[in-house]
Amino acid sequence: MPPRRTAPREPAGAFGGSEAEKAEGPGEHFRLFNPATPFQAEDPDFLAAALNATPAYSFVDQPDQLAPLHDALDRVSEVAIDTEADNLYRYRTRICLLQVMAGRSIFLVDLLAPLALGGLWSRLAARHLIMHGSDFDLRLLHEFCDFRASSLFDTMMAAQLLNRPRVGLAPLLEQHFGVVLAKEGQKANWSRRPLPQKLLDYAALDVYHLPALRDILRAELESRGRLAWQEERCRWQIEAALTGFPQNDEHAWRIGRSERLGPRAQCVLWAVWHWREEIARELDQPPFKITSNELLFEIAARADAGLPEEAILAVNLGKRHGRLIHRLTDAVRAGLAKNPASLPRRRRGGRDPNWTPLSAAELALQDRLKSDRDRLARELNLDPTLIANRAQLAQIARAPDKLDTILMPWQADLLRNEPALKNGDPEAD
Repeated sequence: MPPRRTAPREPAGAFGGSEAEKAEGPGEHFRLFNPATPFQAEDPDFLAAALNATPAYSFVDQPDQLAPLHDALDRVSEVAIDTEADNLYRYRTRICLLQVMAGRSIFLVDLLAPLALGGLWSRLAARHLIMHGSDFDLRLLHEFCDFRASSLFDTMMAAQLLNRPRVGLAPLLEQHFGVVLAKEGQKANWSRRPLPQKLLDYAALDVYHLPALRDILRAELESRGRLAWQEERCRWQIEAALTGFPQNDEHAWRIGRSERLGPRAQCVLWAVWHWREEIARELDQPPFKITSNELLFEIAARADAGLPEEAILAVNLGKRHGRLIHRLTDAVRAGLAKNPASLPRRRRGGRDPNWTPLSAAELALQDRLKSDRDRLARELNLDPTLIANRAQLAQIARAPDKLDTILMPWQADLLRNEPALKNGDPEAD
């Protein structure tokens, strides 16, 4: 059983305020260290040691441990959460661990344990969430238990709107708190039981500083007039998560530069891609652990060059080579025998069967929109794709009157009075 750490061990001085303040939610009781205070100025090593110390936490894998978690959630209006999954180790991703920080209490909930979690999900759904890079986590939670957040502050989204050069949690924590997260936690097998204590420590740190980081980024967004943008993006993310993860469609096999391959090679690529998917499902491992996209493409390219079968199959499948090479051989043979006309055909422009290419006038408007967007982005010191990405620019060029349905309000407001949309006719520019 993983170690349970329930005794209070949080670093002295990590939080300020009265006992009443400390009992409030994270937004009220989090305080940053102030290096100018006499104690810390006299003892500079204290600050680094305290910030890098592992906070106290409780590991929850037994039903009777849920009550303290519920009690902690009932006392706050917002919580910091994160998840850990095993998508690097399994074909069918499982959510393995949920980190929850409610007030001063951190709980690491084993989602692989036989726990009745209805009370947890209903409480989390009713509270404001602080997360970092919430897209994957919210989609995963929705898939796991139909979870829907009610409100959110995503610190990665905030960092993007502030055009921070590095928006990952690790660089932000290092920048603001001097905290260095262990890299092994990013690629760990979170379905392993018992979980090593170093991974539990890592998981606790993932939520420990989120409220304080939120406060820093929120203040800067507010000072730059971008807090409303952040709120709109977070609301959009909550709704987007309800659509779940994109599923492989009939064109998922078109990897890399597949469009450059001839018909014979495309048939082989189709066959070996599906071979890999079948093996990955059987072994419950991610497809990339069976073999890389590069190798699949190389096999298809050899077929394109007209090489004999033995040359096409001159590959090394690692420790499973003996088990898999016969089925790969069958797949290559099936691909070589496949009629190229039987391959699924792409609809021009994507999935919409009514799509037609942009007209010359629409293409010209798209170019002017891009020029306006790029100039705005430079003026605002913002990634241009945060204002509108390429696909959105094409949609606006085709239907300028649908600007407010294509973009979020803050994005639309930035573009609507720019020359491309305000003047319309290029002769008026």
